[in-house]
Amino acid sequence: MSTQRTSRFVPLVIAISMILGIILGTFFSDRFSGNRLNIINTSSNKLNDLLHIINDQYVDTVDISNIVEQAMPKILAELDPHCSYISAEAAKTANDELKGSFSGVGVQFQIKQDTVYVSNVIKGGPAEKVGMMAGDRIVSINGEPYVGSVVTNNETLHRLKGELGSKVRLGVVRRGEADTLSFNITRGAIPVRSIEATYMLTPTLGYININKFGETTYPELLIALAQLEQENFKGLVIDLRGNTGGYLMSAIQMVNEFLPADKLIVYTQGRKEPRQDYRSDGHGSYKQLPLIVLTDEGTASAAEIFAGAIQDNDRGIVVGRRTFGKGLVQQPIEFHDGSLIHLTVSRYYTPSGRCIQKPYTNGEDKEYEYDILNRYQHGEFFSEDSIRQTGQVYTTGIGRTVYGGGGIMPDYFVAEDTTLYTSYYQEVASRGLISEFCFNFTDNNRPRYATLHSADEILRQLRRDRVIQQFIDYCDSQGVRRRNNLILRSQPLIEMVIHGTILYNFLDMEEYLKFINQNDRTIQRAIELFNEGATTPTLPANEKTADKKRAYATPRPTFRAAMLA
Repeated sequence: MSTQRTSRFVPLVIAISMILGIILGTFFSDRFSGNRLNIINTSSNKLNDLLHIINDQYVDTVDISNIVEQAMPKILAELDPHCSYISAEAAKTANDELKGSFSGVGVQFQIKQDTVYVSNVIKGGPAEKVGMMAGDRIVSINGEPYVGSVVTNNETLHRLKGELGSKVRLGVVRRGEADTLSFNITRGAIPVRSIEATYMLTPTLGYININKFGETTYPELLIALAQLEQENFKGLVIDLRGNTGGYLMSAIQMVNEFLPADKLIVYTQGRKEPRQDYRSDGHGSYKQLPLIVLTDEGTASAAEIFAGAIQDNDRGIVVGRRTFGKGLVQQPIEFHDGSLIHLTVSRYYTPSGRCIQKPYTNGEDKEYEYDILNRYQHGEFFSEDSIRQTGQVYTTGIGRTVYGGGGIMPDYFVAEDTTLYTSYYQEVASRGLISEFCFNFTDNNRPRYATLHSADEILRQLRRDRVIQQFIDYCDSQGVRRRNNLILRSQPLIEMVIHGTILYNFLDMEEYLKFINQNDRTIQRAIELFNEGATTPTLPANEKTADKKRAYATPRPTFRAAMLA
């Protein structure tokens, strides 16, 4: 009898247990779900209710998931300019750039006339191992034709990247080969370098160019410094121009190499985020090395943390132009489908206490979006006197004045020189004729240049081939009227851009940077300051004899490297 009585209560016990489980699960899910946004799943949420009503009652069938995808960026735009929504596919690509490596075939490519052209093959990568070469044209992937309107950068990345160890079959057309070649490639780990150049500017002054702050940037920096040690460098230029930032911790690790113990590097603080200080531990190996940091309007976020820490601690000098002004810290919050949002959770502050975030208005702020253009039109790129810094005044460790609310102002301003810009140059650049010509020249001349392995050899051959005259003839054939006076005035700039781009196509980014840096006035100013022993900041009262001459920087050409897969 007792057994029967017990069995009658079993369903009741199970039901109560399930209800309690649901209640407890919901409680803990809402409070301890880490980076999952469970608030949007509550029935009291109006947005969730709206979506249900549309799905149940709207006159036509709608794709609710698509509506959500379109709505999320607009919702986040109401917060600040740096909150953003990233789709699952875009999130993976963005993460690859900062992770330091990804799984792919190991080629750089460009798309011309709806065809994938291999512009470079990564040394030691899977594609090189099977015999692929620069100049190859990919015309099929896994037995399916891959030409025409379907060919885009994103689609090509999607098809060439894949799981580590997975295989892909590429059909390739190669100059001199009558038949299409077939290559079976096993995808491997492809490194993504964040340090693009390391070399000696002078017999004593080293140079490191950093394009982002990723997971591997700090170890890359240590390798670069060890390389310069072998060349007995006595000072260092770190080029952060155009560096849009990356991981906060990478910047902190790197600054630590140059600061003595217990110096504040940066601190963060937000409404729900208590203040957190990041200090140097004194274990850095280059605490006394003369240091110069180069910045411009493209220097942002983690790159500004680096420059601000060096400036506020009076550890070195900043040379160039005012930085972007991004002092908001975003936390990535992932959704189940791999998409994510970047939500601003705090602000970061330089050691002097300044937040360098430039002003913005919640919601769509056109002034913020066009800030760099407004700076240019206002004359900030050309005159230090045109820079308006109206933020709160702070002081560095030794008492130098610095400002909050609008980027890092360099210690030594270098104006942009536009005297080489003419209407002729602007027309050929805006129409994309420079990149088209350089690509075609490289593609048509690979066999002739294959035996040339140094930049000097290639440059001598380019001059023998009168490549600048070929470029002018090409522009003429494309409908750009030949204007000899304007061409003569812009010739140094045209030659720098054409020769530099072709050097990159045949060699790599480091050789490109070495070449254009030879005529870069910001680089030249850095060399002058190092030779003058002016890399240690001093109080304004001690700067009566300081050189206040304005330097002018030859404009650096906008350059976008080929896609990497």
